[in-house]
Amino acid sequence: MNESAKVQIYNTMTRTKERFVPLKPGQVSMYVCGPTVYDYIHIGNARPVIFFDVVHRYLTFLGYDVKYVVNFTDVDDKLIRRAAEQGTTVTEVADKYIRAFLEDEAALGVKPATVHPRVTENIPEIVSFIESLIADGHAYESGGDVFFNTLSFPEYGKLSHQKLEELQHGIRIEVDERKKHPHDFVLWKAAKPGEIAWPSPWGEGRPGWHIECSAMIRKYLGDTIDIHGGGFDLPFPHHECEIAQSESLTGKPLAKYWMHNGYLNLGQEKMSKSLGNVVNVRDLLKKTSAEALRFVMLSTHYRNPLNYHEESIKQAENALERIGNCLGNLRHRMASLAPDGGAIDVETAERVTEICRAFMDKMNDDFNTPDAITQLFELVTLTNQVLQRPVVTRATLELLDGAFADFDAVLGVLPKPAVEAETLDEEIERLIQERQEARKAKNWARADEIRDLLTAKGIVLEDTPQGVRWKRK
Repeated sequence: MNESAKVQIYNTMTRTKERFVPLKPGQVSMYVCGPTVYDYIHIGNARPVIFFDVVHRYLTFLGYDVKYVVNFTDVDDKLIRRAAEQGTTVTEVADKYIRAFLEDEAALGVKPATVHPRVTENIPEIVSFIESLIADGHAYESGGDVFFNTLSFPEYGKLSHQKLEELQHGIRIEVDERKKHPHDFVLWKAAKPGEIAWPSPWGEGRPGWHIECSAMIRKYLGDTIDIHGGGFDLPFPHHECEIAQSESLTGKPLAKYWMHNGYLNLGQEKMSKSLGNVVNVRDLLKKTSAEALRFVMLSTHYRNPLNYHEESIKQAENALERIGNCLGNLRHRMASLAPDGGAIDVETAERVTEICRAFMDKMNDDFNTPDAITQLFELVTLTNQVLQRPVVTRATLELLDGAFADFDAVLGVLPKPAVEAETLDEEIERLIQERQEARKAKNWARADEIRDLLTAKGIVLEDTPQGVRWKRK
């Protein structure tokens, strides 16, 4: 592990940046609230998926053993409605969209979570958790439902920095005469006729939204975890309710660091299904690369709002083309040199060290990916300068290539190197050879004409000090 790393995390709980010191040396426990699996994920969902993937990647890069849990909410009012609309079951709906999520996640270059627990696979743990809350006086049964008694937890509101009497009703909190207090929230919902349900001491029913995460965090990571993450819409009520449930039961802090990413807007407008402006990830990836989408997401600091528009994708594609050309030229030059390596150029090595140190400084500063990307382009500039030298050692180029690999291990934005075809058809081979002969004869007009013909066929030529390099568009 790089002990010199001094990661600072902005903690939503304290509203300050804090030095990251994990609960157990060398280990990190991280839980991020996952999707409710009733539809394909859209680019708003993709923002936390990509950002927390980078957190996972960077902490792993530093040498930590990261246990990363992302749950699936696979029973919920939305799934029940979707199943009714499609004439199928809640389980079939969940299975379909979990498969789709995992496919989209892989397509985005996201490293797999350690565990993807499903609510329906953890019903016994959830029931047991609720039973303990009732036994301790923190919850009560009313009309087949079970509610958490918010007055039993005086710190309710500490994450969102609101007093209980000032809280406004949030998502999934409903006024109900059966509640002892308006802000009490449901832990167990009595089943309605025809709904999916499980047996419990309070009758057939299913878990409420908030309890699932508390139970799964405890089961898979323990009473207190290092990092709890999610979108900016989750501190209240979801995470506030998680804290109340978990800390009432265990008497311990639920998480040491709370991280929340900002909203994503389409242009200046909030993305909404009611407005018909939702962009699904799998549809977008038919038009652009995963690296371009990741680049867009990481070009804005995670705590700031991100205004997404088509032009931002075009800008990302242009930036990635510049990086891709640099990498292609670097690897082409490396392939032309003998494998013995030679000595590393001292000046280049010092500059690489400076750039890598600056990259880590930015990542250590609350995962400042926009400024980290700036250092990636510093590396591109340096590499292009080195490639202009008539003489350079393979070891120097390998040093640069290794730095790119390190950056990509964290950000996952580098374009895949173009794969040159093993053979060209006879006509293209003939044209390339003819162009070479025209250049030797200083027949520049014919050489340019042949370049244009090859361009029309989708073949791009690059004249390098080591000869002609070509690639397909």
